[in-house]
Amino acid sequence: MAKPDKEELINTSLTYPLNKDFILRKKKYIKKILLKNKYLVEKKIAILGGSTTSEIKNILELFLLNSGIKPSFYESEFNKYYEDALFGNDELNTFNPDIIYVHTTNVNISSYSNMQESEDEVNKLLKNEVNKYKSIWESLSKHNCAIIQNNFDYPIDRSLGNLDSYDIHGRTHLINRLNLEFAKSAREITNLHINDINYLSSYVGLKNWLDKSLWYQAKYALSFDAIPDLAFDLSKIINSIFGRTKKCLILDLDNTCWGGVIGDDGLDAIHIGTETALAESYTSFQKYTKELKDRGITLAVCSKNDLQNAKEGFEHPDSILKLNDFTSFKANWEPKHQNILDIAKEINIGIDSLVFIDDNPVERDLVTSQISSISVPDVGSDVIDFIDYIDRNGYFEPITLSSDDINRNQYYEDNKKRTNERAVFKSYNEFLSSLEMTAEIKPFSSIYLDRIVQLTNKTNQFNLTTKRYTAGEIDNIANSDKYIKLYGKLSDKYGDNGLIAVSIGRLKNQQCHIDLWLMSCRVLKRDMEFAMLDELIAQCREKGVSELVGYYYKSAKNNMVSDLYEKFGFTLDSKNSKGIIWKLNIENYKSKNKFIEVVYD
Repeated sequence: MAKPDKEELINTSLTYPLNKDFILRKKKYIKKILLKNKYLVEKKIAILGGSTTSEIKNILELFLLNSGIKPSFYESEFNKYYEDALFGNDELNTFNPDIIYVHTTNVNISSYSNMQESEDEVNKLLKNEVNKYKSIWESLSKHNCAIIQNNFDYPIDRSLGNLDSYDIHGRTHLINRLNLEFAKSAREITNLHINDINYLSSYVGLKNWLDKSLWYQAKYALSFDAIPDLAFDLSKIINSIFGRTKKCLILDLDNTCWGGVIGDDGLDAIHIGTETALAESYTSFQKYTKELKDRGITLAVCSKNDLQNAKEGFEHPDSILKLNDFTSFKANWEPKHQNILDIAKEINIGIDSLVFIDDNPVERDLVTSQISSISVPDVGSDVIDFIDYIDRNGYFEPITLSSDDINRNQYYEDNKKRTNERAVFKSYNEFLSSLEMTAEIKPFSSIYLDRIVQLTNKTNQFNLTTKRYTAGEIDNIANSDKYIKLYGKLSDKYGDNGLIAVSIGRLKNQQCHIDLWLMSCRVLKRDMEFAMLDELIAQCREKGVSELVGYYYKSAKNNMVSDLYEKFGFTLDSKNSKGIIWKLNIENYKSKNKFIEVVYD
């Protein structure tokens, strides 16, 4: 077997299963190699620590670099998280973070109850602790950025033994109640996200999570060996906040979705169901992938197989997955990397949004050698391990669950119907007219702010400036008279595409500067951009604006919109190393939307 190159070695060390020893020993070397990526996106992360955080920061940086994010850090002084949050300082304010991470653990709980205190006194203690953190989050909200807050890990020592978990004076009992209150707050506060170290410390094992010697000597509230686990978990949340999660899981079939080879063994002989341990392990994997599909992750098949045999496998009475669970189904004898490229094209999804699971190491190596941006975990050949590789790597880590997420697979199914119908029309314009499209284009609404934030952080192809916004920033824009801020929803005779377009225009001196213009790839080539432009100009005229200023900043993925402003009729104003500026005098502008009925009620 060929020796892995530096990048491959680093990537495998920074994905599940983590090579913690290599990460901790070679962090400077790893950082040097990862910084060679010329497409890194810069982000600012403030760490407010209730214990020592310097090594957490160093290791977190590696995971973020590996996912394409170049972080710069503000780090509070030791145990000054409360002061920095409540009273602030010039350094933190000037830093202007994109994310604030509050690293507190059970050592930062102000006080535990003593055995003499009544239930009312214990409840008051709990309320005071919760209010302390609510005041932290409220104060930090002025930074208009995402806040990541640890919940609490369990103490390793319990003087009450098992009673500690349910007696009102128990420490673990208090921590359980605190964690429930944190979870409730995260559901209510849009930009608050919980880093679940209660689960993580249990997964690692409390005995491995805490190093008492390290705590007494250096005030680290966890062991050095647990730091990569914490940093890895944090990076998953940060990647999700910035839209760097995956959208589609592609599955091999034989010995991946079921045990055995369907073409040789036949439907009755494949292993699926609950009759044997082997069959049950494949059933468990199918249940997990079904859960992913039900919350909006797209499923596809890529298998070297006869098409009819491959489809027959999902007719097994014990199969959890059915044929209609897959948005794309490629079963043939073509190279798998070619089929994967066809799947991406059919679904209209970026290659870097794909994860491929295959029990065959040769096929895995071939796909990774031909498609560098796809994620192909080295899952091995035992189906028992497959879930771990998907789950622990956080490929599909969500920070919210919106109706658009849950309905995503229906959107793709409707798109396939549109694509199939396109072939029967003499012209593309005739096809667009046949779709009977209607759009809702309105100023930002509070009920859609989560989806708008999600789009600004996930949309890469049809995105002229690729500017990212936090929930706080979008909320401020929504409530400001200094912006024209529009969302667009598109429906047609096949279904509702949901909220798929966003534009933000900043008003200044009778000009509207288009800071953001993006659209979901699932509605490309439907002329929705013209409907959005018409409405933007209509609102500009109402506000006395005479000129639009558009910006195009080239990224690794948005070349498809490099000439959009030219198509709109804008005039090239200037070019520089950062991008291109376009201008349009709207006095004589005439509507460009021909195929979409905009509904205003």
